[in-house]
Amino acid sequence: MARTHPHAEATYRVIPLGDGSFGVQVSIPETYPTTVSPFGTELDAEAWIARHKDQVQTHAATNGWFRKPRGGRRGP
Repeated sequence: MARTHPHAEATYRVIPLGDGSFGVQVSIPETYPTTVSPFGTELDAEAWIARHKDQVQTHAATNGWFRKPRGGRRGP
């Protein structure tokens, strides 16, 4: 059964924040939107969106988003 990456259908919107920085509102169907911040400039926020979309596409193609990361933390 093929699985879809949770962010595959996400939409992204750069929003100005009250302190002069910028955030990226990420909306995934059937969930509440979340904001990733802060970014110093609108261009920084747009660059984050592009990188995130590339990561989602790469992970979706390799199904790597279901794998446990290597070298994870060990318990106390």
